[in-house]
Amino acid sequence: MESGKRLYRSNRNRMLCGVCGGLAEYFAVDPTLVRLIWAAVSLAGILPGVLAYIIAAIIIPQNPYY
Repeated sequence: MESGKRLYRSNRNRMLCGVCGGLAEYFAVDPTLVRLIWAAVSLAGILPGVLAYIIAAIIIPQNPYY
């Protein structure tokens, strides 16, 4: 058996692919806060922020429990 937390894309707190919602559930913070931080970081350069989101959506698995 595996112990500890696992990072999944969220089914409950999703707007696009559930990446920010999944990060928020993993760190036990408000999903809006994670989305605002992601948007602020993405403002430094549009392409790296969008590319990082797409990669995260591909790499992070969907939550099988919800």
